[in-house]
Amino acid sequence: MSQNGHKVIGSRPIRHDGVDKVTGRAVYGADIQLTGLLYGAIKRSPHPHARIKHIDTTRAEAHPGVRAVVTAQELPQIADKLADLGEAIVNLRDASNNVLAYGKVLYKGHAVAGVAAVNLHVAQEAVELIDVEYEVLPHVTGVLEAMEDGAPVLHEDMKTTSMGEETDKVSNIANHFQHKMGEPDDGFAEADVVVEREFTTQTVHQGYIESHNATALWNEEGQLTIWTSTQGAFSVRDQMAEILQMPISKVKIVPLEIGGGFGGKISVYLDPVAALLSKKTGHPVKMTMTRDEVFEATGPTPGSYLKVKMGATRDGRLTAATAYMAYEAGAYPGSPVGAGAGCIFTPYDIPNVQIDGYDVCVNKPKTNAYRAPGATNAAFATETIVDEISEQLGMDPLDFRVKNGAKEGTRRADGPVHPRVGCIETTEAALNSEHYRSDLEKSANGKVRGRGVASGYWFNFNGGRSAISVSINPDGTINMLEGSTDIGGSRASIAMQLAETIGLEATDIKPYVVDTDSIGYTDVTGGSRTTFGTGYAAHATGLALIREIKERASKLWDVPADAIDFADGVFSYKDDAEKRGTFKEVASQAGDAGGPVVAQVSTNPDGSGGGAFATHVVDVEVDRETGKVDILRYTAVQDAGTAIHPSYVEGQMQGGVVQGIGWGLNEEYIYNDEGSMTNASFLDYRMPTTLDLPMIETIIVEVPNESHPYGVRGVGEVPIVPPPAALSNAIYAATGVRLRDLPMSPPRVQKAVAENGG
Repeated sequence: MSQNGHKVIGSRPIRHDGVDKVTGRAVYGADIQLTGLLYGAIKRSPHPHARIKHIDTTRAEAHPGVRAVVTAQELPQIADKLADLGEAIVNLRDASNNVLAYGKVLYKGHAVAGVAAVNLHVAQEAVELIDVEYEVLPHVTGVLEAMEDGAPVLHEDMKTTSMGEETDKVSNIANHFQHKMGEPDDGFAEADVVVEREFTTQTVHQGYIESHNATALWNEEGQLTIWTSTQGAFSVRDQMAEILQMPISKVKIVPLEIGGGFGGKISVYLDPVAALLSKKTGHPVKMTMTRDEVFEATGPTPGSYLKVKMGATRDGRLTAATAYMAYEAGAYPGSPVGAGAGCIFTPYDIPNVQIDGYDVCVNKPKTNAYRAPGATNAAFATETIVDEISEQLGMDPLDFRVKNGAKEGTRRADGPVHPRVGCIETTEAALNSEHYRSDLEKSANGKVRGRGVASGYWFNFNGGRSAISVSINPDGTINMLEGSTDIGGSRASIAMQLAETIGLEATDIKPYVVDTDSIGYTDVTGGSRTTFGTGYAAHATGLALIREIKERASKLWDVPADAIDFADGVFSYKDDAEKRGTFKEVASQAGDAGGPVVAQVSTNPDGSGGGAFATHVVDVEVDRETGKVDILRYTAVQDAGTAIHPSYVEGQMQGGVVQGIGWGLNEEYIYNDEGSMTNASFLDYRMPTTLDLPMIETIIVEVPNESHPYGVRGVGEVPIVPPPAALSNAIYAATGVRLRDLPMSPPRVQKAVAENGG
């Protein structure tokens, strides 16, 4: 039994899908093979901004082996309509125009036409035969340049919304909003130390190993089936029905295994094109992206500019903070600046705050969610300033964070008040960690070393709609159907919560992720919601099973159902010791008292139990001559509420850290003057490898989320938030130079050190 009194929760069973994945039996999107399958390819724009004057598909259609060509003219032209995809709200007209450009292309790589052919090579040849006449327009790829008067405008019909009201100004600024609490000017007047700095971050991709894919079959009855690797089958179903303007009952989505997503596999890209090609040919059509297409035509996280100011008294109390946050939305409105604004100062109890956020269109791919979208950019600014204030006050940076830490009753600047949260507990665990208490050895090779810390916050999408359907097998084991894509081990974490509720072993639950026709509506695997939200449904399903088995046992034992107790996985009747049995024993007989035992539950919990906090500690060694930063040691501390499967919690923490390290030190989209990405491959887009990383140590803090029956908090997103700031602070401790532009790549570090006398 675990230390929290649970039998299954807190244990580390082997994941249910583990053998299939390590042996290669698991079926991913590119593995699908159907009779009569055709292969698709996309014609993409070579320009970052241009009007489409004419598209001639004649040569492509005449090419041997080509079966169909489609353009945006064959997509229904839909009106403005907002849709919530789980981690972002998008305009469906924009989503449709992003699938196939209508009227204008807005970034290099924007899809213009699709081809279906007998094989991929023929399809790719035919793409080159599509003739497109463009009127090339000026482009803009930087967020500040895009905000200037006179900048090339992407959408001539888009007027800036400011403070909730649409203005008459046509610009690239889609939206300006403000959060305000208290009086910042008064707060800064009280402060003895005030620090104001500017920061920039670059466009970064999620870097999932499996590229986007979709296989579509639009049959003679008008039924459309899509096989795809997605974070949300129901979200894809909704998008397809809207973009294609067809009844939602005619769309079925079959989710396959997914090779990473991190927020980037919620929007549809290929699916509608494959569907149109299938309808036109009468054959199933499979489409997969090449790696350069993934980089150039799917949603990365936004580049950003932030100007942040914070003040504190001599005794170490934060009094005020302000932030100016401009985030790139890419080609269409909808950057995560709102989420960033909700996170930027949240680890702290600050009485006077003002945050201004700007959502800005640029000639880059439409941005998408990436693990705590918007929060990493924000924390990079806040956490480096907090470090600088701590230094000026002569305070330990973690002591300063504990003193100012958010707690139950602290109000965020955007309105919500924290329930019980683990911010201070997490920071104290980092402060008392063996890593932080250890001495940092000096380098013996002429390089310099430093230690840095940073904290971070993510709301967590605590809740959302989930459905679970279960049936009991004759041997008392459970078949569990659910609609949540398993990205990080959620089959196990959900099955474990059901097993805990009914007193079975995790291995007695057989979980299956099924299609949209086989389970009730389930929101996306995103926002760190799945173990919370679908786990909540699993617990409710377990309670429903217990009630049903009591009814069956009452017939088998000839006693009132309300006289049967259930505790520690055992049903019993207090007046007769012979009338008792484990869940599995009683369930295996229950079919004799009313037929097969099934249960189905759908839930939509409130989920107001608060988000997740993390604090990280990192030691680095910097080569001042080359600017190369080596990570010597890394410790991630995080509040998981209750760790359902500690190994997977640790894995999420470590994975987030690795991606945050890449974001902090190397990863960026590099654009040339023509608006083309010059490093659209894993060879040139520099992601961390095992050679760049130490073993990442983890410390799990458990402050239960009071809105979940087992205290669960999502864990997948907050670990990406602190790393860039922690690294920046460590580099400063080593070199005496503060870097405020990401990534802190060797050329930037070397230049900064050299300019500061290094």
